[in-house]
Amino acid sequence: MKILDWYILKRYLVTFLMMLLLFIPIGITVHLSEKIDKILANNVPFPEVAQYFLDFTIYFANLLFPLFLFLSVIFFTSKLANNTEVVAFLSSGVSFSRFLRPYIIGSVIVAIFALVLGMYLAPNASKGFNQFYYDYLSGNKKAVDDQQLFRQINENDVIYVKSFDAKNNSGTNFTFEHFEDNKLIYKIEAANINFNERDSIYRLRQYKKRIIGENDDILINQIRKDTLFAFDLEDLMPVKYIAETLSYGELTSFIEKEESRGSSNIGRYKVVLYKKWSLPVSIFILTIIAVAVSSKKRRGGMGVNLAFGIFIAMIYVFFDKVFGVMAEQSNFSPAIAVWFPNILFGILAIYLLYNAKR
Repeated sequence: MKILDWYILKRYLVTFLMMLLLFIPIGITVHLSEKIDKILANNVPFPEVAQYFLDFTIYFANLLFPLFLFLSVIFFTSKLANNTEVVAFLSSGVSFSRFLRPYIIGSVIVAIFALVLGMYLAPNASKGFNQFYYDYLSGNKKAVDDQQLFRQINENDVIYVKSFDAKNNSGTNFTFEHFEDNKLIYKIEAANINFNERDSIYRLRQYKKRIIGENDDILINQIRKDTLFAFDLEDLMPVKYIAETLSYGELTSFIEKEESRGSSNIGRYKVVLYKKWSLPVSIFILTIIAVAVSSKKRRGGMGVNLAFGIFIAMIYVFFDKVFGVMAEQSNFSPAIAVWFPNILFGILAIYLLYNAKR
């Protein structure tokens, strides 16, 4: 690797690191100023607060990784252009493609780190961040959906609970249906269901069981019935942020399991899955856009390039959020929702790169 490559690569990585070290403390300060009242009101122990902000740092960095990189590349490349260093490089016979090579090498390094972070490190941070938020900061918001629960437990069993109280492990209007070859074999109903953690059994009150016969049905009524079921409370009420807390392998298995159950949240889970791959790819795309935009010396100087970069970043975030919400709350394809911003900005990157070479 030549001196030019080392020079640009070092500036690429150092500026990106400095951008993270600059904005993450600002993010922590702003977030702390917003939440300090609730933290003090709940008498949260300091070790939990410290762990929360460590998790927040990783969560925040993973969420905005490409945008930090994008702005840092625009910043230091604009400085190179303003100092006529880019002109000197290109005038010495170096092609624009050759000039771009250390940027691509830097993108590979950052993308690998982002891939490892998103697949294995960020899930643990997301779990701690969300648990703290729902325990102390969310007010009346709940981490689980506890109303009108309909779940397919396996290929043969379906359950329904009108409402469930996670604190007391109890629910109302419980129904359990067992099918074989798409034919209802028996149905269990209860006015209340309660899970006993010590014995790992379910207690049903006003228990009714109807066994479907060829000619006549068999009805069984009991005031109370203790029994076992092939599901646990996590199956019944997974937390809303469950997908964010799972590593890549765990998440793929979880999605397969949820698809077999007919879960209505598959779109939300797949958005998280696909973003683990789309985020590293976006690093390459945004790097190329940043270099193409900021490698020319402009009359307005670095400020024009930064303003344009912030504008591009806002559009990227807008598309990412809008299409993500569409996939989570409708039948819109999660794959298209996640990859559309990269495709759109990839086309923009090719166009800007072509004009920059000219």
